[in-house]
Amino acid sequence: MSINRREFIHRAGLMSLGIAALNPLLHSCVASSADEHPPRHWVWITPEKGLSEEEWKKRFETLAEKGFHGAIVQIYASHKAWYSTSLLPVEEPLLEQLVKLGRQSGLEVHAWMWTMPNNNPYYIEHHPEFFAVNGLGQPSFSHPAYVDYYRFMCPNQEGVRDFICNNVKELAMIDDLDGIHFDYIRLPDVIIAEALQPVYNIVQDREYPPYDYCYCNVCRNLFKSQTGIDPLKDLQDPAASEQWRQFRYNSVTNLVNHHLIPEAKKTGKMATAAVFPNWESVRQQWSQWDMDAFFPMLYHNFYNVPLEWIGEHLEKQIAALKKPVPVYSGLFLPSLEGDLLRKAIDISMNSGAKGVALFSYHQLPENFRF
Repeated sequence: MSINRREFIHRAGLMSLGIAALNPLLHSCVASSADEHPPRHWVWITPEKGLSEEEWKKRFETLAEKGFHGAIVQIYASHKAWYSTSLLPVEEPLLEQLVKLGRQSGLEVHAWMWTMPNNNPYYIEHHPEFFAVNGLGQPSFSHPAYVDYYRFMCPNQEGVRDFICNNVKELAMIDDLDGIHFDYIRLPDVIIAEALQPVYNIVQDREYPPYDYCYCNVCRNLFKSQTGIDPLKDLQDPAASEQWRQFRYNSVTNLVNHHLIPEAKKTGKMATAAVFPNWESVRQQWSQWDMDAFFPMLYHNFYNVPLEWIGEHLEKQIAALKKPVPVYSGLFLPSLEGDLLRKAIDISMNSGAKGVALFSYHQLPENFRF
């Protein structure tokens, strides 16, 4: 399958509602005068090569005028980096410039990095052990689920932890960078969202081995050392084992809490994460993470549910957090035509969100402002 990430997102957004011009008169709800902490709003941005500093300055100034608090800029998407580094091939050393421009414009700038996918040919060739293995024994670098870029690494591999922590360490050393935003901090979807299944001509009425990760030797041996059980040899139906499922949740949580967040905190960077509402399906028990804030991607049309689902999920997720931190409602602009964006923002704010994050900058209507 040769579909790329942009095409994947494009198809998902167009399936039911389509991309349409948004009402230019939209406004979000605003904090009451009694609210000491007004809402903070964010936008996810994927960079483009070759833009001038003047063009980026204009974009950031416009975002500030529209009422955004911060820009979450994708600076690493599993292969090339958009910042100066000796660890990865560099597309363009852009981040350092954007941090400066963010300061000038009054915007926070957070470095948005993919965490677990790795599409760098060097690691596929020289470190195949890094990659997660599905229930059929197939590694993700040769048998990625759904789309070609789904080459996820295993959270229990020591080399993987070192690789990711080194990337975080370099980002954390960038002066004036406000935070590190972790994306894809999970395993592949064992069950993808309902509306996406027809895109790939699959029906997932349960967890099936080709999409179920990770069964590498490190994970199997670690689980056996804890329980005496080999999930492949001793479990007739591994998908039915709550113990084995929780082991995968804990594997990701351990990577987050004991390795990645501490690395970001060494230089005082804010640590945030883009997370899934259907966290069980991606082994992402983020309610137990020590992040400074969460950005659940509440893309309602992916799940074939009405807009009100956004509020229901926010309330449930906020209540599940082990410690209270801000939760920002991630909204998918291509599915919010007409007055739906205003409704989605109102639902989010009335359900406990501290603001919203819009995906993405390139779908922002020209006259939109909060």
